[in-house]
Amino acid sequence: MPQTSQSPNPPSHRYAIGDLQGCACSLTTLLERLPAGAQLRFVGDLVNRGPASLETLRAVCALGTSAESVLGNHDIHLLAVAAGVRKRGRSDTLDDILAAPDRNELLEWLRYRPLAISEDNFLLVHAGVLPQWSASQVMDLANEVEEQLRGSNWQGFLADLFGNTADRWDNKLRGIERHRVVVNALTRLRFCSWDGVMDFKTKEGLAAAPAGLLPWFDIPGRRTANVTMVTGHWSTLGLITRPDLLAIDTGCVWGGKLTAIRLATDLSKRRVIQADCQQYQDPLA
Repeated sequence: MPQTSQSPNPPSHRYAIGDLQGCACSLTTLLERLPAGAQLRFVGDLVNRGPASLETLRAVCALGTSAESVLGNHDIHLLAVAAGVRKRGRSDTLDDILAAPDRNELLEWLRYRPLAISEDNFLLVHAGVLPQWSASQVMDLANEVEEQLRGSNWQGFLADLFGNTADRWDNKLRGIERHRVVVNALTRLRFCSWDGVMDFKTKEGLAAAPAGLLPWFDIPGRRTANVTMVTGHWSTLGLITRPDLLAIDTGCVWGGKLTAIRLATDLSKRRVIQADCQQYQDPLA
């Protein structure tokens, strides 16, 4: 399945959409509010925690070439559970996908999603990027991991992928240790040190920053500051719309909102559209 990560002729309406996490009803409502023919870019975590992971995944697949999604940590978790190399979590809502008659087709589609999308000076990833990486390097590193996920040994790759000890970048890294750092950054990053050492414990908002750490997007000298980053993953941030950052996970599964934002290089043409969401999980549980 080919990856679409570059677009020389941007459509007049392209919208990024925040974390769905199995909230199919909110997705349906939001899509009804978007312009007809809009191109959609999902920031990952299509599934899990919400009540309708199967319906949500089918709906995004059915959008065909009008939509693309990067992989989020919950999406990769689903692939690993389906491969039998990772245990289900207590809050998982993936059983409907795993038991579906079209399970294999859905997982194959998911396995071919990119980890990063670069279009028209926007760079989309699920969580964040390390300060040492340029936008072109992010795309190159993402492609390395994508090749593994799309290869014949993808189950074995996932079996070795997870771990919190892969928390810092080194250009000398090779093999699975290199790929672990890339996946941890692109799908799990919130806070890090000035030199890019990642923290995976803190999930609260900006006021909870551990001593000596900053949100990844505020690290001085970040090499992706010349593009607009578009991310999800961090629901406790709330909606952030800056010239260099669109953070659009607004807590759909927690009873917040599902957010879409028009990806316009002209700031005056950016438009936020939202749908209300029922609370399916307790963020404090």
